[in-house]
Amino acid sequence: MKFCNSILETIGNTPLVKLHRVTAGLPCPVFAKVEFFNPGNSIKDRMAVKMVEVAEQQGLLKPGGTIIEGTSGNTGMGLALAAVIKGYKCIFTTTDKQSKEKVDILKAVGAEVIVCPTNVEPEDPRSYYSVSKRLATEVPNSFYVNQYDNLANRDAHYEQTGPEIWEQTDGKITHLVVATGTGGTITGTGKFLKEKNPDIKVWAIDSYGSLLKKYFETGEQDMSEVYPYITEGIGEDFVPQNYDMSVIDAFTKVTDKDGAVMARRITKEEGIFVGYSAGSAIAGLLQLKASLKPTDVVVVIFHDSGSRYVGKVYNDQWMMERGFLDVKTVKDVVNGRRNQPLVTIQQEEKVSDVITKMKKYDIEHIPVLHNQEVVGSISENGLFIKLIDDVNLKDAQVKQVMQAKFPEVKMDTPIEKLSSYINKENGAVLTRDESGNAHIVTKYDIIQALGS
Repeated sequence: MKFCNSILETIGNTPLVKLHRVTAGLPCPVFAKVEFFNPGNSIKDRMAVKMVEVAEQQGLLKPGGTIIEGTSGNTGMGLALAAVIKGYKCIFTTTDKQSKEKVDILKAVGAEVIVCPTNVEPEDPRSYYSVSKRLATEVPNSFYVNQYDNLANRDAHYEQTGPEIWEQTDGKITHLVVATGTGGTITGTGKFLKEKNPDIKVWAIDSYGSLLKKYFETGEQDMSEVYPYITEGIGEDFVPQNYDMSVIDAFTKVTDKDGAVMARRITKEEGIFVGYSAGSAIAGLLQLKASLKPTDVVVVIFHDSGSRYVGKVYNDQWMMERGFLDVKTVKDVVNGRRNQPLVTIQQEEKVSDVITKMKKYDIEHIPVLHNQEVVGSISENGLFIKLIDDVNLKDAQVKQVMQAKFPEVKMDTPIEKLSSYINKENGAVLTRDESGNAHIVTKYDIIQALGS
């Protein structure tokens, strides 16, 4: 039989996948090292287990002990898997900018999770760095992992990730691209590859709001570079000891929006369900594309799975609230009419009055009111069918022939989603603006908006 003694034996040997659509404008092939094939769905499994094993060897982590760490989620998952197999407890601190999915997953594997504020200095006693350090002094028989300064982090990638990429590319790799945070992946992997071929270029992708790029260029930890940002898992407001900047050849910064939009593109166009940092990595690569030649071979690290970001990057509402999703909404359609008043009719009026209004305003759909409340609707097609059956209905009251009310949607609803409301039986939706005024959007409105 062929089997693994534990889930930890499945870590590593992740696939290298050629990209096609999102890198179509580049002169050379680009391959993704897809790290969510690790059991914890991220590259952090590699260094998490390595740090635990080194701590055991050094006597820092003893049987029945508690693993304590500050994590953006993925390292915690790797540590939690190791703890499950090896019989340890886990206490993790994280920040309130991390996705809810990450926190829930950590709790699912038995970890205690403490959420700390993001917008504080690392030295602030409320920061997730400080809280984890404090807990390590208070909890008996505990081990503070400190992935930022624990050099077993980068050793794991020197021993595993680098050799895998070298073998998978048959030594042909010319560029390594990594969206970087703790520095372990880029330093360990880059160091191994450069020992094999000093001409290999190592490109780091940073986030606006992080000081890493400025430090790489000047050697100065400039705190004026630091401000809140949304991208998860990359960038830092200090320089972890895992960094060896001599291994890195270039740094570029990517905006929160560009990283999020590209992550969605990778998923839709390549069929690889990636996390936020993968989008940042490809966006950064495209920013540096002028340095590439047809003979180059690029490998980009895809750190984790999109499953960690379902409530954020892959949530249309979240994306729109931050201005990341350039989609037309019901509000755009309504605003495009230049405040044209909504044509309505009272339920006590005659059907002949509806016909007159439809002709006068050249419209097909009219909401029916009782006083000021919408109680139904009239459509040209529905009215036509009823009049064919009984021409005398033109003298009847509207309430005798009206149809159901139009479905009501919010103003920020993407027009692409209206297909689930507008169909053969129902030709429009109702919406209300900030002042409570009613508007309708029809099939014709959608066609006009999508075509403009």
